Amino acid sequence: MKILFRLLLCSLMVLGAGCATQQPTAAPSAPTVATAKPAAAPLLLISIDGYRANYIERGLSPTLASLAKQGVQAIGMQPSFPSLTFPNHYTIVTGLRPDHHGIVNNTMSDPELGKFSLSDRNAVGNGRWWEEGTPLWETAGNHGMKSGTMFWPGSEADIHGKHPDYWRSFDGNVPPTQRVDQVLAWLDLPAGQRPGFLTLYFDEVDHAGHTYGPDTPQVDQALRDTDAALAHLVQGLQQRGLLDRINLIVVADHGMAPVPANQTVLLDKLIPLRRVDVVSLGVLAGLNPLPGQDFAKIEAQLEKPQKHMTCWDKSRVPARLAYGSNPRVPQLLCLADVGWRISTSDFVSKRKGKLSLGEHGYDNQAPEMQALFVAHGPAFRQGITVPSFSNVDVYPLMAHLLDLPPAANDGDYQQVKDMLKPEAR
Repeated sequence: MKILFRLLLCSLMVLGAGCATQQPTAAPSAPTVATAKPAAAPLLLISIDGYRANYIERGLSPTLASLAKQGVQAIGMQPSFPSLTFPNHYTIVTGLRPDHHGIVNNTMSDPELGKFSLSDRNAVGNGRWWEEGTPLWETAGNHGMKSGTMFWPGSEADIHGKHPDYWRSFDGNVPPTQRVDQVLAWLDLPAGQRPGFLTLYFDEVDHAGHTYGPDTPQVDQALRDTDAALAHLVQGLQQRGLLDRINLIVVADHGMAPVPANQTVLLDKLIPLRRVDVVSLGVLAGLNPLPGQDFAKIEAQLEKPQKHMTCWDKSRVPARLAYGSNPRVPQLLCLADVGWRISTSDFVSKRKGKLSLGEHGYDNQAPEMQALFVAHGPAFRQGITVPSFSNVDVYPLMAHLLDLPPAANDGDYQQVKDMLKPEAR
C-alpha cells in the first residue's frame, strides 16, 4: 500500500523527471494461510558480488563457464540505479526498483528510522527498513514452501514479521566453501524440511575490486577462488544426484570500474558543508537541507555544470533512472562520472591515501556496471546466449520457476521466458 500510495502521489504532482513512470505489475491475491503446493524443482539463486559481465571472458571461471555453456548466459544484466550492493540485491528478490522497495542506497536516512548503513547491524536487521518490498522467501513461506538464505542482504531482517526458514547473520570471515556446505546441508534435510528456494552469496570479487581495482591480479585471484567454491557446489550437487534436478541462477549485483586515487571531486571545495546534511558520499552523494539554511542556493550552485559529476534535485533526476520519488532519496543528488568518486577533504585525509581503487554506483547504463547472469538446470535451454536485460526481470522468472504468484513488481517475465525450455514456459 505504501508503494501504491507514493506512486499515486507522484502521478498527481506536477511531474518532475525524478518520478518513476513505471508502476509495479499487479500481483494476484495470495492466501493468508500457508498451504502445501506440489513440489517444483528447487531453485538456488547465487550472487557473486561485483562480478562484472565481462569478467567471465578472462578464462578464470571454468566452472561458471561450463554452467553457461550447458545453460544460458546473458551478454550482460543491467543493474537498477543506483548500481550499489544492497539496493540491487533487494531488487533481485523483490522485482522492485530501489525507488519502489525503499533500499535506495547502502547509506541512507529515514525521518522515523534514522540512519542506515551496511555496518549498522541493528539497522540491517530492522524489518521496517525493508517492508516496502516483499522478498521471494516471504512469498514462498506464505505458500507452504521453505526457504534458506546464506547471507543475502535483507534476509537478517524480520520483514513483515518474517524471516526465511533458515538464515545466517552475515559474517565475512566465513570462507566461500563453508557457505556452500551450509547450502548443501539444507538440501540434505528431509523432504518436509528441505528448502525449495535457496540463496548463496559470495563477496571476495567485490572486495578485491574495491581495494585494488578491477584490472588487477588480486581480482583475478578472487575470480579463481570463487570459481573453486562453485566447483565445490557442483560436486556436492552431483554427489546428491541434484545437478540436473535443481535450477541454478548465478547473478551479480553490479560491475566495477577503476578509479585512480587522484580522481576525487571534493564537495567542500564547492559548497560549505556546514550548511547541509551529508547523507552519503562515494559515487552517488546525497545531501539534505538543514534548518535555517538557503538550500535552494546550494542546489543552484551544484546543479550548474560541474567537472566530473552531475547534480540534480531529486525531482529532476532523469526519468530513465527511475529514481527520486522515494522519501528516503536525499533532496540533492550528485553522481560521479565513471572513474571518479565524490568525497570531502576531511574524509580523504582520514583515509591517508587508502581510497578504493574500484567503484560502482554509477549510471546503470555504463558498460562497466553491467552484471553477470548465468542460468542452468532442467527448466533452462542449453548453450544459448541471450541479450542483455534488466535485473528486475529475474524476480518474475524465479516466481515462475517456483510456481509462486509474484508480488507487485517492476519486472517483465516476457523479457526472459525465451531462456526457458518450451515445456517450462
